[in-house]
Amino acid sequence: MPWRITDPMSERLEFVRAALHRQGSFRELCGRFGVSEKTGYKWLNRYALEGPAALADRSHAPITPAHQVPPAQVAAICALRRRHPTWGARKLRVRLAVKAPGVRWPAPSTITTLLKHAGLVVSRHRRARERQGWAHAALTQPTSANDVWAADFKGEFRLRHGAYCYPLTVSDLYSRYVLGCRALPSTASGLAQAHFLRLFEHYGLPQVIRTDNGGPFSAACALGGLSTLSVWWIRLGIRPERIAKGVPQQNGEHERMHRTLKAEATRHPAATPEAQQRLFDRWQRVFNHERPHEALGQTPPSAHFTPSPRPYPRRVPALAYPADAELRRVWSNGCVRWRGEPLFLSTALAGQYVALTRTTETEWAIRFCSLQLGVYHAAAMAFEEKLAWLHTPDQ
Repeated sequence: MPWRITDPMSERLEFVRAALHRQGSFRELCGRFGVSEKTGYKWLNRYALEGPAALADRSHAPITPAHQVPPAQVAAICALRRRHPTWGARKLRVRLAVKAPGVRWPAPSTITTLLKHAGLVVSRHRRARERQGWAHAALTQPTSANDVWAADFKGEFRLRHGAYCYPLTVSDLYSRYVLGCRALPSTASGLAQAHFLRLFEHYGLPQVIRTDNGGPFSAACALGGLSTLSVWWIRLGIRPERIAKGVPQQNGEHERMHRTLKAEATRHPAATPEAQQRLFDRWQRVFNHERPHEALGQTPPSAHFTPSPRPYPRRVPALAYPADAELRRVWSNGCVRWRGEPLFLSTALAGQYVALTRTTETEWAIRFCSLQLGVYHAAAMAFEEKLAWLHTPDQ
């Protein structure tokens, strides 16, 4: 007996017939034929409108390829994009249709292709790679106390009375000294900043603070992942440093401390946040001053830690920018005004001043403190995220 030969159209027709004859529930039929319910409904609707012929594969080519768009339309699309550099293809098409309703404007996908060819769109993948390169740069190796602090939220747990506790821990990676372990009710940025303020006032400022990519240390969708907390650190002359996503072993010393903390201070939680904080304080004293540490030659961390020679300043240091730079204050909506147009950077920078320095006839480098944010291309009226530390902050 010969093998049964099938093709996609035959399978779709068999699926439609099975669905029309109710040979099982719709979900079961989709599972049997290996398609999603959304796809199943698509083939049913096509069959109902056009019959079996509608089940054939259709071309995915654009109705109007980019190279066939009239030059006058290309010029109008690019001109509108230059006036509104933050508008996407759909918004541009709607506006163009309002201004010239009798013109058959190309599809949004074709408009995007035209904008890319004209250099008016910066690839998202390129921005992601550059952000990843900054976040995943070579990690700083501490050679003395306060070179690198590590910070993280140990996993939340419930107290005996039911409230959640989010321990925020900070340690010095050179001496393994636990600087703080605070029982917080959430991971809110304001609570974390208050905790760091206490540590800075007591121990001084580190050179680097290493964290993961979660909040409040980083904002996933923001320029450079900048959060209000990391912007504050940069203003103080501290360089935020992030480990790679999904690689917690890059903060291995801190994670190892968390294992000890969990075993000795969280497995039998207290009833209230205040009582839990007392448990953390007792654990921290023992860990720092009594517990021998194998990586430190069986000596306690306190034997290797000294406060930072950089005290917490009474006022945030003034920004130091090149004399030829043009300064712009970031509005509350995250934009600056440049050449008469709003340029969006990040709401995390609201109230801060950024500097724009000409690098070529048509390009301007934009920086915040010692962090280069990117490059503004005047010809395309587009901002390209390009993150790099210009030098180690030391304010």
